[in-house]
Amino acid sequence: MEMSTPNLIKWIHKLLIDAGCTQELADKIDGWVVLIGIVLCVLLIHALMRRGVVRLVHWGVHRTKFTWDEVIFDDKVMNRLGYILMPIIFKIALPSIIYSASITGKWLQGALYNIVDIWTVLAGLLFVYSLLKALYELLERQPGMQGKPIRGLLQTGYVIIFLIGLILVISILLDRSPMLLLTGLGASAAVISFIFKDSLMGLIAGVQLSLNNMLKVGDWIEMPSRGIDGIVEEVTLTTIKIRAWNNTLQTIPPYLLISEPFDNWQAMFESGGRRIKRSIKVDISSIAFADDALIERLRGNEATRELMDGVATESIEGVRFTNVDLYIKCLNRFIDGHPRVNHKMLSMVRQLQPTEWGLPIEMYFFTADVRWVPHEHLQTEIVSHVLALAPLFDIRIYQAPTTMDLRR
Repeated sequence: MEMSTPNLIKWIHKLLIDAGCTQELADKIDGWVVLIGIVLCVLLIHALMRRGVVRLVHWGVHRTKFTWDEVIFDDKVMNRLGYILMPIIFKIALPSIIYSASITGKWLQGALYNIVDIWTVLAGLLFVYSLLKALYELLERQPGMQGKPIRGLLQTGYVIIFLIGLILVISILLDRSPMLLLTGLGASAAVISFIFKDSLMGLIAGVQLSLNNMLKVGDWIEMPSRGIDGIVEEVTLTTIKIRAWNNTLQTIPPYLLISEPFDNWQAMFESGGRRIKRSIKVDISSIAFADDALIERLRGNEATRELMDGVATESIEGVRFTNVDLYIKCLNRFIDGHPRVNHKMLSMVRQLQPTEWGLPIEMYFFTADVRWVPHEHLQTEIVSHVLALAPLFDIRIYQAPTTMDLRR
């Protein structure tokens, strides 16, 4: 028949007395034997957990076709799961420790139980923290979650777990039900909400930004009201870090992106076209009907010969075009035939309302390369070409008088 723990202690105690030990010394030795035995038992179980169960789980995980289980059941998660067993074993063996050590004080017994309970809670918190971290890493690997502001949700989970652990620890120390503490906290909800105002607003804003797909890491955003213009580097519960174009870091709270308007240029990158909207101003006094001499000169000029092919010089009603009309038609053909313009998107050259500064002619089209530098290069080339074509149509580009003009 297997000998129980109290009977084993009595047997060891009897052997010590028979060996000539005093009653007090035998009691102390009994306590140390039990304590050392329990510690060795806990360490043995923990070693078996790490070297046996953890390796067995890893062996099974690596033989599956899934990848999520390798993240969930990694070393840190499984090791911290094993740490929970240690306080549980101490809790089971605590009556034997109290008995062998002859601890009779109720206050000291209660303190021992509280220490073991708090130990269990802290070990559980560490396990949940590591599990949340593993879930976060798993979500980051999903293609649909790339760049999403899920770090804020992870930090929210950390805060919630911390508050739950704090309530449990306080309830253990006060020997009260956690529900009573929650009831008391409900009465102080206004104070709590004021203390955690930024965190709560950041949580709500993070959920809205994520669900509505308004923002993710790597997006280029612009908020003129706050002087924000750069690439989003990190989205947390309380701050959003943005790398400005001068390589400085700008930080704003997430709820500002919900309460104030901002521009997200990511949709432009995904569309495959970046807009160019530029205008030049024609001197109104240079506008005239296109005569035969001008048309023949344009058809014979190398720079305008291809642009004039197929261009009608009169409207259907027989009305003669002006040099500006021919200029706009040629510019439309030039943009429509340009290889670096996105021809699937809207493109046009049009007149705007005449002003005291001349007649604005606006070019509106999209480049096929959405990158900033190629976009700017193409914009420069086209605008320069448009300006150089104007004199061939007997068109003067308006500009304010300079000192050179005054000298004339």
